[in-house]
Amino acid sequence: MTTDEKFEALRLKLEEGFEWPSVYLFKFIVPADNQKIAEVESLFNSKEAEVNLRTSKKGNFVSVSAKELMLSPEKVIERYKDAAKIEGIISL
Repeated sequence: MTTDEKFEALRLKLEEGFEWPSVYLFKFIVPADNQKIAEVESLFNSKEAEVNLRTSKKGNFVSVSAKELMLSPEKVIERYKDAAKIEGIISL
């Protein structure tokens, strides 16, 4: 499945499973590198976003959870596309 196909499948799920605008929970895993963590946090610069960080047991990775009011499925997909530019990120 190509990246475009994955995003199209996500868009369909978002359209069917949510009423928009909606609070959406993003989850990412990044290497425990302050620059990478800052890059992920910068995706959620709005004052309304709630960002939580949790370090893995061995300290190699950081789990980032962020809740934010999103206006449409397209805005969610844009955020995932921006996140994909961060080296080493895993989107859940």
